Amino acid sequence: MLVLLASLFISSAIAEHEGNVQILLLGDSTTEGSVPRRLKPEGPHLEEVMERLLDAEDGVPPCHVINSSQSGETIHRLFASGRYDKNGADHEGVDYILIRYGINDKVRRVNFPVTFVEDFHGMIKRLREDHPEALIIPMTVIPFSGEEASKEINDLIRQVARDEKLEVFDIYPRYAAELEKGYNMLNYRRYSLEKIPEKYHEWLKPRVTGGSVEVMGNELDAIFGHLPGWTSDRHPNLAGYNVIADETVKYLAPILRKRSALKSKAAAPASR
Repeated sequence: MLVLLASLFISSAIAEHEGNVQILLLGDSTTEGSVPRRLKPEGPHLEEVMERLLDAEDGVPPCHVINSSQSGETIHRLFASGRYDKNGADHEGVDYILIRYGINDKVRRVNFPVTFVEDFHGMIKRLREDHPEALIIPMTVIPFSGEEASKEINDLIRQVARDEKLEVFDIYPRYAAELEKGYNMLNYRRYSLEKIPEKYHEWLKPRVTGGSVEVMGNELDAIFGHLPGWTSDRHPNLAGYNVIADETVKYLAPILRKRSALKSKAAAPASR
């Protein structure tokens, strides 16, 4: 927290764009939410929920949240694919950048403990070059890959943050606590149609995408919940993204108030 407060006072400038504080989200599928967007395109989805919750906070300036995330992505792929140059580098007036990677990196990057740290440092360097006014906030991953794997990822994120003198936003505990209320409440169901008895296939056709049945929540658990792996996909549903949005706003709101107050104080005419 001392590091965070220091950063607030060292740079109280707020970039803003068209009167809004801009918050950029960079991450993988657990930030993008492609399946909930497909199942319920009208949302509201993560970025809109964050905006609504921030708008309800006293003393917080108007905010615009930009979700520039992609399913299956690693930090390395974000840059190697050219996606960052198209969807991250040229956003004007970015004030906050929240980063949540690691799940795919662990599975797809060779020598993960080394390459992930190197990739993360490289990303922060580039973000600082492109968005010098922005406060960069590394986030821990949510409980997705199991406790042991999540701890390995999150420990490396904390290591990078210490080296870069950045404060970590630890979202893992809140999400884990919500899972205690119902382990499958926060994940959608995505299940291969081939594994479901054929007599149901015609009925389920409207719910099939790419050979898999997709269901936002528990509405079909009573019928198919006995099938092995029916609830094994741990990606957040809309309820899961609302947990992420709510905890993120609780973390950001005090920071936004302080930076806004500093800006107002700097802009106020000196008393005679």
